[in-house]
Amino acid sequence: MRIAVTGSIATDHLMTFPGRFSDQLLPDQLQQVSLSFLVDELEIRRGGIAANISFGLGGLGLSPLLVGAVGTDFADYRAWLERHGVDCSGVHISELRHTARFMCTTDADHNQMASFYAGAMSEARNIELAPLGELDLVVISPNDPEAMVRHTEECRTRGVPFAADPSQQLARMDGAEVRSLIGGAAYLFTNEYEKALCEQKSGWSDAEILDQVGVRVTTLGPKGVMIDRKGEPGLHVPAAPEVRKVEPTGVGDAFRAGFLAAVAWGLGLERAAQLGNLVAAHALETAGGQEYRLEREDLLTRMGQAYGAAAADEVAAHLK
Repeated sequence: MRIAVTGSIATDHLMTFPGRFSDQLLPDQLQQVSLSFLVDELEIRRGGIAANISFGLGGLGLSPLLVGAVGTDFADYRAWLERHGVDCSGVHISELRHTARFMCTTDADHNQMASFYAGAMSEARNIELAPLGELDLVVISPNDPEAMVRHTEECRTRGVPFAADPSQQLARMDGAEVRSLIGGAAYLFTNEYEKALCEQKSGWSDAEILDQVGVRVTTLGPKGVMIDRKGEPGLHVPAAPEVRKVEPTGVGDAFRAGFLAAVAWGLGLERAAQLGNLVAAHALETAGGQEYRLEREDLLTRMGQAYGAAAADEVAAHLK
């Protein structure tokens, strides 16, 4: 199964604030917030949602095609991704802008405040999917909004199944754009908050969205994941136990990588959610979206402990 992952490719600047954001927010002053946080740590990591998902897929033995736009400062990052099984032939190099930057501060309660500089990502709208060859599934993850719409429309026109993952870009899109991104998707990925925002922005109810998509996947953080399909009972899959919580950036991307790997292997939706949860737990235990390692024996041991021997055996058949 040839999976193309479209979306952001960025450098993450991750900071840690030892206090709580909520303690600094004054209810009667929210109309004129001016805050500065003295952080304890700064880590500069490779990131971007499409790159994070592709990294996870590569770690599970697939060879995803990464599709996005970067600056001329991408050479070292490209080498890293290619060493981890990612096909970067679909990456556009801008001659004018730097690779995108994600700047995020996490507090003691794992709440986050973040900013994103698009940079070269704005040129992703110029990328056409057709020259990239035959594709079995295209993931439309957060990117330049025009690029997201273009890639979605191209998938519909060419009859290529696509997974809609609008997440962070939901906030800046209007109802028509949201409807254009999710209508006809084989898979729709959101978290709980994004699920509600998706319904509000699109003007579609939960049932109406299920009329539009094949599978709706809603991540629930420590409560696991819910999978819904039209005419089918909802399927709840509990989260995989984590060893320790380090930093949440990239956890959702890791989930998508595990889920999509299982889909590519032909496994069922429950197994896909279980593997997604387990890869997400690995990401949560490290700082940065591409710093975790998926060792075969460790992964299978934890799969068995979390979801049983049958689950581990099914996944084992596809891991090298």
